[in-house]
Amino acid sequence: MDAKGKLDIIDKILEACYQHNPDALFVMSLMHQYEDRGSLSKKQLEGLYLKAALVPDMPPNWLATLQATINKMHTREKTPATINTPLFEKDEAIGQKMESILQKYPQHKRLVFLYAKYAKNELLSPVEKSEVEKFYKILMKPIG
Repeated sequence: MDAKGKLDIIDKILEACYQHNPDALFVMSLMHQYEDRGSLSKKQLEGLYLKAALVPDMPPNWLATLQATINKMHTREKTPATINTPLFEKDEAIGQKMESILQKYPQHKRLVFLYAKYAKNELLSPVEKSEVEKFYKILMKPIG
């Protein structure tokens, strides 16, 4: 029994596994860790369960209690590493259109503003993109 008066099943199972095979290093290391820390991880308890299930005279209610303890514990799931993709792709076609307009009309205030925004990798809104398209059609149409 532990300090709170509760039966410590994990300690009993560790002791029974040790009695069954005193040379088992895994069980000995779990015993030392349990004595030092007072608890075991979910993976360690799962390993202990597998060892305890092989002990012929292990009481089935101890195994059931250990299994219930394992089931109550939280399972940490690691998310797989993701490849970082840029938040947005720079629209090269819009950039080329703005450059060609600015070559011909370098003082076009709205395009100077939009191109500065584009150069800073800021997103152009759909309205701003349509403005660039409209300016390109009007200002760059062939004369003839």
